[in-house]
Amino acid sequence: MNEPNISRYRFYDVFNVENGRISPRIPVRIGGVTMGPGVSFGGGVSFSGVDLAQHIDKDIAGYVENGVFIINGFYQ
Repeated sequence: MNEPNISRYRFYDVFNVENGRISPRIPVRIGGVTMGPGVSFGGGVSFSGVDLAQHIDKDIAGYVENGVFIINGFYQ
């Protein structure tokens, strides 16, 4: 199996942030959790152990597979 081509993405290219709420712009998978546009959540909500509100100003390491953006990690 080929290794994914992991690239660097800006958080705001993947997620909208408005009034303290985060919502994916595209289908996103974190660990075993997949969510799409229309899902909205605030800080303190964890997906596969990741609280996205803790990473708002960080870049994301990830790749696209079958139309879903896979989050592999975050840059400091």
